[in-house]
Amino acid sequence: MSRIGAHALRDAVLDEGSFVSWDAPPLAVATSDAYQRELADAQAETGLDESVLTGEGTVFGRRVAVVACEFDFLAGSIGVAAAERITAAIQRATAEGLPLLASPSSGGTRMQEGTVAFLQMVKIAAAVELHRRAHLPYLVYLRHPTTGGVFASWGSLGHVTAAEPGALVGFLGPRVYEHLYGEKFPSGIQTAENLHAHGVIDGVVPLELLRDTLDRTLRVVADPPGPPPVAPAPEPLPDVPAWESVKASRRPDRPGVGYLLKHGATDQVLLSGTERGEAATTLLALARFSGQPAVVLGQRRIVGGLVGPGALQEARRGMALAAGLRLPLVLVIDTAGPALSTEAEEGGLAGEIARCLAELVTLDTPTVSVLMGQGSGGPALAMVPADRVLAALHGWLAPLPPEGASAIVYRDTEHAPELSAAQGIRSADLLRDGIVDVVVPEHPDAADEPQQFTARLSAAIASELYQLSTLPAAERLGMRLHRYRRIGLG
Repeated sequence: MSRIGAHALRDAVLDEGSFVSWDAPPLAVATSDAYQRELADAQAETGLDESVLTGEGTVFGRRVAVVACEFDFLAGSIGVAAAERITAAIQRATAEGLPLLASPSSGGTRMQEGTVAFLQMVKIAAAVELHRRAHLPYLVYLRHPTTGGVFASWGSLGHVTAAEPGALVGFLGPRVYEHLYGEKFPSGIQTAENLHAHGVIDGVVPLELLRDTLDRTLRVVADPPGPPPVAPAPEPLPDVPAWESVKASRRPDRPGVGYLLKHGATDQVLLSGTERGEAATTLLALARFSGQPAVVLGQRRIVGGLVGPGALQEARRGMALAAGLRLPLVLVIDTAGPALSTEAEEGGLAGEIARCLAELVTLDTPTVSVLMGQGSGGPALAMVPADRVLAALHGWLAPLPPEGASAIVYRDTEHAPELSAAQGIRSADLLRDGIVDVVVPEHPDAADEPQQFTARLSAAIASELYQLSTLPAAERLGMRLHRYRRIGLG
């Protein structure tokens, strides 16, 4: 496939005429006459003085730093001079508080410089990590091809990572693999689409759509919040039996987190894109609710969608992303329960639940949990302990589905309605017990009025996000810890 050059990448994403180069003359690193001739030929062929260009420009008026490889310059390889240019650019972006777009297209380490070049990935990775620790966005667009040490360092550290369609992306280049092992690398593995399907990258984005995708991402991760949203008016709660709520929560046409994002949020950017395996039960996205930015972490309503270790690892990625970008986190709970399988046990399901609980309750960013439907078992609990907890009228939370509780207590499932009432699982009970702060009405069932319900829920989320943003971080965390210390103590 044809390759996207560094200049083409730059011109596709930045406002016309806004680019300002940060490139200083490259260091003299040639160790032989042959290498010097290779450098001279690459400079003549590409019009560049090294395999990477750096600088800044604007994206719809916002300042953004850019680092982009040029594959036609010695296969985009990174030696001492290129690495020093990349590192200097990252450090400047950090010092000036700029989001950074990195776009590798590289075969990896420059073989002409040997192990010294190999070690350059360390300082680049260090600069990227310090940029991230400054809570500045680091966004990656992988171009064809990206392999080797580049992919295994600054190409894999993005807060958000996309790749061009059809791009070869992998750690070990297929030509190296073939020569080392005497056979071709399996086809279809090292492709942008396959990595997206397995959740390794967040999306596959054609160059012509990259500018718009970058703009939507920056609206969430870099632009300030909107004005205070209008809080929804409170409504009296009907006295709905718990079992009726359980049945309503299981309706296949009930709106879920995907519907909430589509109809109740703006500036959505879906992340991780896992379509296969149990991790598909978790959705991760960037979005705004009435102008309030957030990372959204939701459990998907899919048939047989029980939550296993992979889904909870994705949840922890969402928590880390919110903390890293200093964005609020919205968690949407809607799960029939944990995966009960050999794979889940061997994958450390219990440990993942524990880590989610511990990380969420101590997370250093505003958090809002939403009981949108079913809230069964450890995977639901792992996403509950937020600053504020909302529940749909028919949302519920229980250690087991009512049928499971009935099986334990009565050795049958016929007592599920009775157990659901006795355990205090419905939204009104959770509100009474201080587990839930706000119940969002359903008239009478979200499945019968999905758009109206979603509008109410979105407004409630936006209001909570804004109110939390007005609290000092230490005060907010202290209130959260005190809240969960006191539940059940009266």
